[in-house]
Amino acid sequence: MRLLFSIILCLFICSASFGQTNTLDHFLETAKSNSPLLKDLRNQVASNQIDSLRLRAGLRPQVNLNSGGLYAPTINGYGYASAITNEHTLNALFGVNQAIVSKKNIESQVQAIVLQSQSLVNSGKISEQDLKKAITTQYITAYGSLQQFKFNQEVIDLLSQEETLLKKLTRSNVYRQSDYLTFLVTLKQAQLTLFQSRQQYKNDYTTLNYLAGVADTSMIELAEPALQLPLLPDANTSIFFKQYKIDSLKLVNSRQQVDFSYKPKINLLADGGYNSDFMGQAYKNFGISAGFSFTLPLYDGGQRKMQYNKISLQEETRQNYKAFFDVQYRQQIAQLKQQIGESNNLLKQVDDQLKYSKSLIEVDTRLMQTGDLRIADLILAINNYLTVKNLRTTTNITKLQLINQLNYWNR
Repeated sequence: MRLLFSIILCLFICSASFGQTNTLDHFLETAKSNSPLLKDLRNQVASNQIDSLRLRAGLRPQVNLNSGGLYAPTINGYGYASAITNEHTLNALFGVNQAIVSKKNIESQVQAIVLQSQSLVNSGKISEQDLKKAITTQYITAYGSLQQFKFNQEVIDLLSQEETLLKKLTRSNVYRQSDYLTFLVTLKQAQLTLFQSRQQYKNDYTTLNYLAGVADTSMIELAEPALQLPLLPDANTSIFFKQYKIDSLKLVNSRQQVDFSYKPKINLLADGGYNSDFMGQAYKNFGISAGFSFTLPLYDGGQRKMQYNKISLQEETRQNYKAFFDVQYRQQIAQLKQQIGESNNLLKQVDDQLKYSKSLIEVDTRLMQTGDLRIADLILAINNYLTVKNLRTTTNITKLQLINQLNYWNR
C-alpha cells in the first residue's frame, strides 16, 4: 500500500511540475538577447562607424588657439642672454592646419574601417550560430531526458496494472508469494529509475537556463524541437567562407595603404594674432602668417618591399586556411548527411521491434490471467520492451543532434 501511495505521489508531483511548456525558439531568442558577446560585437560595429566619422572630420581644417608667454629677468647683469630669450615674450595665435589628401587615399582609409565592420558583422553571425548550436544541443539533451522520464512513467503505469492483477492472482493461489515479491522488486526498481530520470531532466533543464542566461531553477516541460533537414547555401555565399573574402580585401587594402604612405604629403598652415617680445612698439605686433610643408619619401632602406613581402605571406596563409577549411566543410556535411540517413534506417527497425515487444507483453498479460505464464518470462518481456524503447529514444535524440550540427552550416 505504501509503495502504491509513493508511486501516485510521485506522478502527482511530476505532473504538477510540467504545467507549462517552453519551446526551442524561446530559449534561442532569450540567449541571443542576453549574450554579452553579441552585444559587444554590435557595439564594436557602432564604434567603427564613429571612427569613420572621426576620420572624415580629421581631414577638415583644424583650428587651434595657441598662447604662450616668457619672462627671463636679468639682475645686475646676471641672467639668460637677452638675445636668446628676448627677456619677455607673449603670443596668442589662432592657427589653421589643412592636410591635402587625395580622394583615393581617403576612400582607402574609409574602406579599411568598412572592411573591419564587415568582419565584425560576419563574426557576429558566426557567434550567433555558435550560440544557437550550443543552446539547441542542450535543449535536445534536456528533451531527451524528459522523454526518458515520461517513458519511465509509462513503465510504472504498465507495471502498476500488472501488479494489481498479479496481487489478485496471488491471493487466489494462482501464483506463489515469491512470484509476487519478485515482480514487486521490479516495480520498486522502476520507481527509483523514475526519480533518477526526473533529477536528470531537472539538471539538464537547469543547464539549459544557465546557457541562455536565465536565473531560474524551476522545471518546465520542453516541447519537441521542430528541426528540419536544412537546404544548405552555396559555399561561396556562406558566412563561414565570407570571412576569407573579407580577409583578402583587407590585405588588398593594406597594400594600398603602403602605397599611399609613399606618396608626397602637403600641409597648408596659417595663423594670426598677437606675437611680441616687447622690445619695440608692442601694440603693433598683431599680424598673420601662412606657409606649407611638403614631404616626398625618397629612400627608407627597402621597407616598402618588406611590407609587400609581409602582406604576401599573410595572403598565402589565408589561402592555406581557406583550402583546408573547404575540405573539412565538405567532408563534414557529407558525413552528417550519411549519419542522419543511418539513424532513419535504424529508427524504422526499432519501431518494428517495438511492436513485437509490446505485443509479447500483451500476450503474456493474457496468459498470466489464466496462470499459464512464468513471472520471470513477463519480467524478461518487459525488460526487452524497456531496452528497445530506450534505444528508440536515444536514436531519435542522436538524429536530432545530427540535424542540429548540420543546421549550424545553414547560413
